Amino acid sequence: MKSANAARGWAVVILGMVLGLGGCSGRLAHESIVSKNSEPKAGEFLQSDVDRMATLAMRNNLNSLYQLMSKLYQRNPQEWHKTGLPSRAAAEQAIHEAIEQNQPLPQLGGRRDVAALSYALSPDFEGDRVGAFIYALGSMLVTAHGGRTEFYLTDSFDAQFIYNAARNIEKAAWMLSQRRDARGRPLLLSNEGGNLSYAVEFGKMTARLDLLTHVLEERYRRLGVNYAQSLLFLNFLPVQ
Repeated sequence: MKSANAARGWAVVILGMVLGLGGCSGRLAHESIVSKNSEPKAGEFLQSDVDRMATLAMRNNLNSLYQLMSKLYQRNPQEWHKTGLPSRAAAEQAIHEAIEQNQPLPQLGGRRDVAALSYALSPDFEGDRVGAFIYALGSMLVTAHGGRTEFYLTDSFDAQFIYNAARNIEKAAWMLSQRRDARGRPLLLSNEGGNLSYAVEFGKMTARLDLLTHVLEERYRRLGVNYAQSLLFLNFLPVQ
């Protein structure tokens, strides 16, 4: 049983590494999100394999969001001009900080996650639609993970919420490509002309979330199986 558990643990580690290489504040610093070469931290000793995998997946999902934001601002420069900030880079940094520091975005009127997402993609919204759209997705991801972006042994996950977040990503991608204004123009220019780079990033996020959902479901299932086995064979549970 120990060897099986060890093998399963290493399998989860490998899956986490596939998601990408990356203390206990529960939030990732800006540098550790946008960089792929962060140094190991002492806090990693307080993470299980699944915790580390979830942390890597979250960081890479935020990276995907930031790449989408950059692409959308390039195609829709009028949006970042609405912020009044001096440059596109400054507009992107403002959204980074709002997501990572769990700050509300004034133009969304206090809305977060799914409420913010619906508003950002409505024809009535008049603010920076790119920033609002990315912020809403980032806020939704953080909320689905219990309000955290780094995970440790004391944290718990709800697999259903993470599964729901994956489906929300799919719906948001479809809405981005389909929503039109009163004149029939796209609310935001994105994947017109066969540009698949948007679909690729959305697909990566969905795949990471679905993989984490399956790993969490298996972990909780195995906890029940292990306990049932201990009762079946009348084994006392280890205490050290």
